[in-house]
Amino acid sequence: MRSQELETRARRHEEHAKRLEIEVKHLRKLLRLELIEKYGAASEGLSDVQLGLFEEEPGVAPKEVQIEAQAPESEKQVAPKGRGHASLPAELPREEVIIKACEADCVCPQCQGERKVIGYETSERLHRIPARYVVRVLKREKLACPTCEESGVVCAPLPAQIIPKGIGSNELVVDVLIAKYEMHLPLYRQEVQIARESGVELSRQTLCDWVMQCGFLLEAVSREMQSDLLQGPYIQADETPIGVRCSDKPGKNHRGYLWQVSRPGGPVVFEYRDSRGREGPARMLKGFCGALQSDGYAAYAHPSIGAPGMVHSACMAHARRKFHDAFLLDPKNPALQDILARMAKLYAVEAIARERALDPQERLQLRQEHSVAIMANLREAILTLRAASLPKSTEGKAATYTLNLWKALSVFLENGLVEIDSNLAENAMRPLVIGRKNWLHFGSKAAGPRIAAILSVAETCHRLGINFREYLLDVLPKLANGSNRQVPALTPAVWASR
Repeated sequence: MRSQELETRARRHEEHAKRLEIEVKHLRKLLRLELIEKYGAASEGLSDVQLGLFEEEPGVAPKEVQIEAQAPESEKQVAPKGRGHASLPAELPREEVIIKACEADCVCPQCQGERKVIGYETSERLHRIPARYVVRVLKREKLACPTCEESGVVCAPLPAQIIPKGIGSNELVVDVLIAKYEMHLPLYRQEVQIARESGVELSRQTLCDWVMQCGFLLEAVSREMQSDLLQGPYIQADETPIGVRCSDKPGKNHRGYLWQVSRPGGPVVFEYRDSRGREGPARMLKGFCGALQSDGYAAYAHPSIGAPGMVHSACMAHARRKFHDAFLLDPKNPALQDILARMAKLYAVEAIARERALDPQERLQLRQEHSVAIMANLREAILTLRAASLPKSTEGKAATYTLNLWKALSVFLENGLVEIDSNLAENAMRPLVIGRKNWLHFGSKAAGPRIAAILSVAETCHRLGINFREYLLDVLPKLANGSNRQVPALTPAVWASR
């Protein structure tokens, strides 16, 4: 009897241990999925050990994840480490510093004679010279005729100023703007930095006023870029939440939204709205009758959006992401492996089009020859998976999401202008997401449209390869001192084509 009881207990313990093992494996899969979402797509090829090592780092940049993911397999088994010193560019100016030997080393220990310099042991260090502040004194000539007193006095005109009668030069105002929206440095940190480096205390309110004035001036440029987008045949769209400080509720934030419309290789325009309701895209896309590509958010496909004839196109990357999440939880599932492989074939066709630099018509022909058949087979595979899956399972939800958007996902097969996904629109959101972690929120609802205009011009300049600082130094003074008739010539694309 005693032996039978022990066997029963042992069996129960064994069953319990198996259940715990299954739970641990499931929790590890969920943890891995969470870490991959945290570190981005590049981390998918990393092991659980490597992902855990990143968690122990004091800070991890996306570039570090990408470098580690691309490392040889033999190196991936060890902790992330440095890749050696970066080579210093030859074009950087060299400043030689002669380090003299100490007096004792200048005397020969054998004959007590003086040692002579026969050469140098050379090493290089990258050096930074701190910012130098000066007071620029603007002295404008005053002219008068010595013999004709009645002709009066004339004075040389003051150069165009971004902030009329302000204490800051155009260059300083632009540097504050770039530090906040390109380097993501909050104004309170800039306030401290300027005081430390120059001894001049500029209040945070002064810096804020500068930023808001620049945003006000750039609103006209943003509206002109939006008009250009609406006249084109193809737009990508996206939106992201942003905290907005509530003036009537100290310490509380309102949840506002930045809506974005853009064109691959063209302008990027943000617009601030208080909510995520469809009045946001309805306003931005009023009159647009081309192809609109977005994620699966239903507001973009509503009949009130755009003009009659507008076609809604969905994003294949969003669909793939849902299947990939299911695959991470069940990597041995052959149906998920098959679906992801078919999607990879679609992207392989797109890669060929990019490598060959095909125009829209040529890309459409390539898709007709290859992608149409791949999509048909992909749909059958997804239908089969949905039939064999629970509706609320990860793979079941992925299949339902994709099939509900199938018509919109297939638009790229009929229009060579349309991309297979809206990743370019998402990429344009990334600088905002980085900045949001540093400056946390918009100061007020009134600031929303002005900040949106700054972000629009900044991201458009980055996309078009335009030096943002040079653009602002040339355009902002003209906007501050010119008329609205100048605006069409001051958009980044037109400005760069001069």
